[in-house]
Amino acid sequence: MNPTPPDQLCDDRGRPYFLWDEDTTLAEFAARLATGSEEERGLDIGKLLRQAKPDDVFRFVSPHEIVSLWPYVVRNLGQARARWETVFGLWEELGLVAPR
Repeated sequence: MNPTPPDQLCDDRGRPYFLWDEDTTLAEFAARLATGSEEERGLDIGKLLRQAKPDDVFRFVSPHEIVSLWPYVVRNLGQARARWETVFGLWEELGLVAPR
């Protein structure tokens, strides 16, 4: 894996590169992932899967979390849906995650 170095993850205001379209800090985003409703978390995880490098996704959420919120996540994936369905489909076949 090749995650983004911590010093390059955010701009000088603390906004992560994958949240270029909103004025939210990394700390605020992490708090939303931890405390939001399932629907809110699904929206944020969908954005993360759509806009972050795949190697950065698992800094914030586990595969188990993504699978458990899949009905909320999948509707927010846009064009990234096919890629992530393939990834999780393979992981399901290998028994690495529970079926969605």
